[in-house]
Parts: sequence; structure tokens; C-alpha cells
Amino acid sequence: MADTYKAVRFFRDSGRRVVIATGLTLEEAQAHCNDPETSSSTCTNVEGLRRTSRSGPWFDGYSEEA
Repeated sequence: MADTYKAVRFFRDSGRRVVIATGLTLEEAQAHCNDPETSSSTCTNVEGLRRTSRSGPWFDGYSEEA
């Protein structure tokens, strides 16, 4: 069975973590996290900017699923 990964959004100020995608390959997880829109410090889209305004700094990371 191939390893699968989940993408997780981390919020710095609250410590909250939200799983935003599951069942990803390593390559898919890495590609997701390399997208500039997956971090408050580099995003430019309206949704990401609103999220930052509401929740403070955030970024997406990934981890292997159990």
C-alpha cells in the first residue's frame, strides 16, 4: 500500500490546525505546499487575504496519514 499524506493548515496565533486535504501522494502534498497561495506571507488571492485578516498568520504543511 502506498503512503498517503494530508495537507494541514496551521494558524500561528491560535495554534489551530485544520486538515484541508487527505489521500494525497507525496508529490501532490509537496506541490500543494509549494503554491504561494498556501501561506499568509505570500498569498495574493482574496480568500487568503481574508483568512489572514480574520485569523492572523497561517501556512499549509503536510504529514503522513496513519
